[in-house]
Amino acid sequence: MDDRQATVWPVKIRELHNHHMNSTVWNEFKFRRDDIVVATYAKSGTTWTQQILAQLIFNGAEDVNVSDLSPWLDYRLLPREVIEKLATTPHRRFLKTHLPIDALVFSPQAKYLYIGRDGRDAVWSFFNHYANLTGERREAMNTAPGLVGPPLPPCPASPIEFYRSWFADNGRPIWPFWENVRSWWAIRHLPNVKLIHFNDLKADLPAMIRTIARFLEVTIDEARFAAIVEHCTFDYMKAHAERMAPRGGSSWKGGARTFINKGTNGRWRDTLSAEEVVAYEAKAVAELGEDCARWLAHGGAIA
Repeated sequence: MDDRQATVWPVKIRELHNHHMNSTVWNEFKFRRDDIVVATYAKSGTTWTQQILAQLIFNGAEDVNVSDLSPWLDYRLLPREVIEKLATTPHRRFLKTHLPIDALVFSPQAKYLYIGRDGRDAVWSFFNHYANLTGERREAMNTAPGLVGPPLPPCPASPIEFYRSWFADNGRPIWPFWENVRSWWAIRHLPNVKLIHFNDLKADLPAMIRTIARFLEVTIDEARFAAIVEHCTFDYMKAHAERMAPRGGSSWKGGARTFINKGTNGRWRDTLSAEEVVAYEAKAVAELGEDCARWLAHGGAIA
């Protein structure tokens, strides 16, 4: 029997709506056999992975516009014509989602890459994203038809204030974190799912690009590999941020270079108290189990 026929595939059981997301868009989406879906909790290496995919698909091309080619499909304000255009996209499609698996339509034919990152690092990164969001963009999210749930409030005054709200109230004012990680960890052994970690991308980018290529069954042109790696470095992405940032960076004060910020970890270490660090780590184990919590904090091999 075909292993894919014997496998129990995830089934969507709910919708997830908020100021940013509308999961219903996946319900009518027509998958292709070679589609790639990049899934993350926000600010966990999404754009970085999209750039890696773009470089693999387009063989190290210099002028690839990831923002245009790889839309966040469940973004509530995504223009309908962007979704419709995907039906005639000539190249291999690579799409982005921030949904947990139980709110996503899952295709056995597609390939799924989930990128993990310590929640504290994701929050510190999201603070920059949130604090620099233009008033016009936040107003659009809060006033566009179809908003479900509370509006996106103004950004807290500091990353520690943002973190404390996020930790105490299940991800508010954005969306739940633990369920997102837990849902993807639960399907890590499916043949078309690959979990990778932000830390591993930072530690050995060339090796991780090769790992991703093998998973996607992409043959690397060795003559172009150095260019592929260079185009996936943080410095290159920062210098060409308008090709990476959604809408060319127009939603953020300071533009695309604000969206591609630091790409660093551990900024919380000098701010969180020892008690807060212990509380986060205990919560991670309680929510995820020891193996997943360890992987989320450090990366490396998956059990």
